[in-house]
Amino acid sequence: MKDLAILVATHKKYQMPKDDIYLPIHVGRQGKEDLGYQGDNTGDNISIKNPNYCELTGLYWAWKNLNCEYIGLCHYRRYFTNKRLIQRFLHRHNKFELILTESEIRKLLKEYDVILPTKRNYYIETVWSHYKNAHHIKDLEETKKIIEEKYPEYLDSFEKVMSGTKLHLYNMFIMKKELFDEYCQWLFDLLFELEKRVDIINYNNYQKRIFGFISERLFNVWVQYKGIKGKYLTVVNLDKINWFKKISEFMSRKITGGKKTV
Repeated sequence: MKDLAILVATHKKYQMPKDDIYLPIHVGRQGKEDLGYQGDNTGDNISIKNPNYCELTGLYWAWKNLNCEYIGLCHYRRYFTNKRLIQRFLHRHNKFELILTESEIRKLLKEYDVILPTKRNYYIETVWSHYKNAHHIKDLEETKKIIEEKYPEYLDSFEKVMSGTKLHLYNMFIMKKELFDEYCQWLFDLLFELEKRVDIINYNNYQKRIFGFISERLFNVWVQYKGIKGKYLTVVNLDKINWFKKISEFMSRKITGGKKTV
């Protein structure tokens, strides 16, 4: 294993970057067909929790089983890019050419603590109200209670993130493994406690991804609290984005006031 490993979370066969710093990891591998990738079901793992924890089962596996100096996470369709807008346009038919290279990563990590996705701006709603419209707000409320009990020093950062309108999404990052280990210790302590307190038995399959959704918000809280110096990069999506569908779903949530299916 190299000293730099970027996990590529996937649940199916897909074209992968050629650079060997990228490590495809089959998340939710337990009980599934072998795709020929590293599974998240070896060693100390929570692979069986994947329907609720999403890519976090890959993070947990890396935390407990992977030795390296730097670590990151991207997705089989989403990667960091450091290319300018004109370059992204010119390579729109071969987006793999846009993916962040090892040399680019090492150069950035000499100056920054962590590489993060550029924040999404919700503009007309806060991070808190967005979660309320898209998911079950009682789960985020319970998360706040747990922070108050276990990590009260993080409460101000929690409030700042939730009252703001911007958010790093996708649980994507690149940072020192030492810093990553510290983050995972904090994150999974919170999520495992939350898992004991919430009842998701009647949630649909989408809403059952609760701990993946909550973790995206908690990652921002951790970054804010730590005062980490981050480099914000564009995320390139290898698949074509259906913007009409995304905007329609967003407007639907606003119109219905969050009256989603359970």
